[in-house]
Amino acid sequence: MPMSDIRIRDDRAAGRLEAVDADGELVGHIAYFTLDAPEPALVPVHTIVEPAHEGQGIAGSLAREIYDIAAREARKVAPLCPYVASWATRHPDDAPPATPELLRAAKLWLKNHPESR
Repeated sequence: MPMSDIRIRDDRAAGRLEAVDADGELVGHIAYFTLDAPEPALVPVHTIVEPAHEGQGIAGSLAREIYDIAAREARKVAPLCPYVASWATRHPDDAPPATPELLRAAKLWLKNHPESR
């Protein structure tokens, strides 16, 4: 299925950025949480793409969208998800790096809220 048939929606209440196909089927998502201090941030925790949809650019589109949302909301991104962190390294113009302080705060929040993993 071409990426053009995939739409991305932000389910902030559930803490998920979702990729949905033309039939409304969930084909991938990034689980994330929001952080307010030390600065407003989105914190992606993990990225999952359904096996039948791997290799179609869905994970990269989700990663790009989380940075786009953060930019629109004047937030940073503190990528704890290995995929999003790797994507950010490959796309420095689209993914400003998080400060060490922000990454520490995100890791501490996640440690104190293990249900968000």
